[in-house]
Amino acid sequence: MSGTVVEVGPGVEAFTAGNQVFAMADNTYAELCVVKADVLADIPEGLDLVEAAALPLVTVTGNQLLAATEIKAGQRVMVVGAVGNVGRSAVFTAKARGATVIAGVLGRQSDQAKAAGADQVVATDDDTAIASLAPLDAVADSVGGKTAEKLIGKVKPGGVYASVVEAPQSAAYYPSVKVAHVFSHFDRQTLQFMAEAVRDGKLVIPIGRKMPLSQAAQAHAAAEKGGIGKILLVP
Repeated sequence: MSGTVVEVGPGVEAFTAGNQVFAMADNTYAELCVVKADVLADIPEGLDLVEAAALPLVTVTGNQLLAATEIKAGQRVMVVGAVGNVGRSAVFTAKARGATVIAGVLGRQSDQAKAAGADQVVATDDDTAIASLAPLDAVADSVGGKTAEKLIGKVKPGGVYASVVEAPQSAAYYPSVKVAHVFSHFDRQTLQFMAEAVRDGKLVIPIGRKMPLSQAAQAHAAAEKGGIGKILLVP
């Protein structure tokens, strides 16, 4: 969610009425909601208040997914699902660390992946392309499924396969590869770092639609069809 603080509870010192804030929170389909101060962050100056609502979950998740790969400058990491919002955030984080980024996307998404900042694109629906892929230091996976089964075998011994979905079922056959399951958690510093990147145009999280809060059901129906970017509900 994002919004303007109307009132603060006892003992809250970090925020005051009038602050523009965003958070990863529950029960936010409302004009007014109660959010714990320890999961709030100030929206960076210059970032649109409404569009800021699209950022907390996906950008923090992408950042933490990439961090779990333990990738270092000069190493090669594949980001699977690189044109999704979590994937875009992982690509940005990897580039900020000085890594070489290979985008793992469907063949028809190649141009989008290049625009998202990847150094190389590999079509995950092309078995020949995957077979010819050079060994990787790590994989950051936001897709899972059959793609994961194919790609874990491309990770070097001692490398990391990090995923926000299920671990590859074939992981037991690659005991030298560390498998990390990532469940994102709020981190104020990370959120503000990623939000500043969006504000500065270094990271793009596409906004597909802005819809009235009263049309939440229609928004969910549209989201289930996929492929349109983030949908924001606006009171």
